[in-house]
Amino acid sequence: MQQEMILLVTLFGMLCVAIPFILIARSTDSSVTPTSMFDDSSRWKLFWILMILGVAVTVATLWVWPHRVVAGPSSQTVNVTGHQWSWEFEPKTVKAGSPVIFNVHAGDVNHGMGVYDADKRLLFQVQAMPGYVNRVEHTFDQPGTYQILCMEFCGIGHHVMTADLTVTAADQNQEASQ
Repeated sequence: MQQEMILLVTLFGMLCVAIPFILIARSTDSSVTPTSMFDDSSRWKLFWILMILGVAVTVATLWVWPHRVVAGPSSQTVNVTGHQWSWEFEPKTVKAGSPVIFNVHAGDVNHGMGVYDADKRLLFQVQAMPGYVNRVEHTFDQPGTYQILCMEFCGIGHHVMTADLTVTAADQNQEASQ
């Protein structure tokens, strides 16, 4: 829903910019000899080519939203709440090799949730905001402990806002449930 709205707003904005150009171009005196290398018809052709190209690029890049999250039968869901100065996760353990959908929000101020692997490489990040749930999907390839850090300064205790997420092997979770 959000990506469709962004696409429509962008196309509407392009239309709002194009209309004044069209009105001004139509109101100019075409009997005046152009001083540039383009005559009046060439300028109109160029204008329409650029408009069509602009709309095509906009639709092509915004139609398929790169962060679309679709819950499937094998996906896992983790609900995350950021508080000054801690993270709350439910559950705290997920299995490797299966998509994990993080529903992230904040209970007080904005936070940035960054998930790091054992080598301290940032795997992904998402904004945690009060009153809004951001969703992001990630598949952990390897079991292990992943560190969660706050990536947006949220107050005096920002530096202690860390947590760990445990990722187990897929077969380990199956054994535990039997």
